[in-house]
Amino acid sequence: MSLKRPITQCLHLRRHRCLSTEAATPTSELPPPPASTRQRNPLTVATANAEHQLLVQSRRTPIGSRRRRAAINSTTQIPFPLLPYQCFQEARSFLQEDRAQKLEEIRVQRERIERLREKVVVGSAGNDGSEDKLRREKEGKLRDMARRLEELKVNADINDPVIKKRFEDGQGDMSKPIYRHLAHLRWSSTTLPLLNQRLTQMNVIPDVLPSLTPTLSTEMAFPVSTSTRLKRVAHGDILLSELTERAPTIWIQPFDRGERLVTAVVVNPDVPDVGKDGFGHRCHYLAVNIPVSPTDTRVRLGDLEAGKGDVVMDWLPAYAQQGLPYQRMAVFVLEQSSPVAKGEPLPVLYGEAERTRVLDVEQVRLNPRHSVREGFNLRSLVDRWGLKAVGGDLFRTKWDEGTRGVMESAGIVGGDVEFKRKRVEPLPYQRQRGSRYR
Repeated sequence: MSLKRPITQCLHLRRHRCLSTEAATPTSELPPPPASTRQRNPLTVATANAEHQLLVQSRRTPIGSRRRRAAINSTTQIPFPLLPYQCFQEARSFLQEDRAQKLEEIRVQRERIERLREKVVVGSAGNDGSEDKLRREKEGKLRDMARRLEELKVNADINDPVIKKRFEDGQGDMSKPIYRHLAHLRWSSTTLPLLNQRLTQMNVIPDVLPSLTPTLSTEMAFPVSTSTRLKRVAHGDILLSELTERAPTIWIQPFDRGERLVTAVVVNPDVPDVGKDGFGHRCHYLAVNIPVSPTDTRVRLGDLEAGKGDVVMDWLPAYAQQGLPYQRMAVFVLEQSSPVAKGEPLPVLYGEAERTRVLDVEQVRLNPRHSVREGFNLRSLVDRWGLKAVGGDLFRTKWDEGTRGVMESAGIVGGDVEFKRKRVEPLPYQRQRGSRYR
């Protein structure tokens, strides 16, 4: 009896070993087929070439989980929801029954909300305020019922494998609650802790603002001068001055439905003040009335189009003069929220953005405290216009070989100034030959 395995069995084992690899290897780095296959028999050559093709196909860039990649590679002509596995199909049928129950609960909840919304509030006449109290109770009930409705929408699709497949592949529709819920879970478990650590560890909070609880995601990228691509910036990176010469692009991703207006501001809280022997604040950018939504997240700070925002102070490159340590560049996203009118019957439903208001850009520009770069006070801007900090970011800058050229091209004076530490004279008993002082 031969101890060699059949060729089909060898290919089967080889294929499973390839599918179980975790890291993806580019095709250019794969080993070529054996060069000595010309001297072998045709059957051995076919086996080696087949193994090489399987190795190339299995080490492409992975999508999703390894289990799903293995299932897709083994059934290339069958759609994902129709995979021929009895256990898989039985699980799908169970999940579909549960989803049907959730859809029925959603229908009943919508009918209850409509009945309560059409209900007329009638209170006793007089100054006791009973009618206002009943109206507030009605709005509170509508908020609770709307919150439950959003939870049912998420629970109806949370276990659908097709939904998870689309989200893993980056094909999720952010206008739907389930994809916003999954994106919020991923952001709050990965990026948010790092952002909070950077903002608190580098004392951006409370140096610039007393507190910040981010509720939306922010990503930033600067245009590269030598090409048309953008360079992504991680939270707290130290950037070259030449990279910050042009205004960045910010992706502002809310996780609740509805469009809202925000204010974007970039502040440097480490500006040296020689006269006061301390530090002050400088505003590098300020724009108001920027509309963002779950599906419209990209904001180009350098060229805001009509209706996409009003620039109060245009972009100023980030720079730090020679001899100074790195300086922090704090980026804040402020929501222009406004309270709901008392006589308005419809409440702010759960999952929707707060009702926003449009700021008068001319009044902001005429205010001497909010239209100057040097000595800019972000806390005063937040208090004056009733803004709410909902997002933030951070990058750093320091003196490099291109800083002087960036300052000259932007018309900034002081590129030839160098800061030096003041010599601290030692106390008499610490000086050399100080025995006579003892």
